[in-house]
Amino acid sequence: MPAAALKPKPLPTQSTAKRAVVLDSPYAPVEKRPLPAGRPRDWYVTHNRRLKAMRLAIALLDSGVYTPVQARNETIRSTAESIGVHPPSDTTCHMVRALMRYAR
Repeated sequence: MPAAALKPKPLPTQSTAKRAVVLDSPYAPVEKRPLPAGRPRDWYVTHNRRLKAMRLAIALLDSGVYTPVQARNETIRSTAESIGVHPPSDTTCHMVRALMRYAR
């Protein structure tokens, strides 16, 4: 008997399940570590903006907003309020939509 036949089947994920897999919310954030010292201020601003955009994009995907067209500024800002993040700027909203666009 081949070894592959003895392997147990993996658990279904959101993309392979017959029914929707329930996602647990709210999630526990990862423990924060200090950022490296000695970088220009713009680097820290951009880094934090990217982290915020990623958090918002993940929250939008979890809530059923799958395309950038569905993610208007109002939708992104209401999601930010629901997950406890300060309201994002127009630049951050643009970055959220870009993340959703290129993640496909």
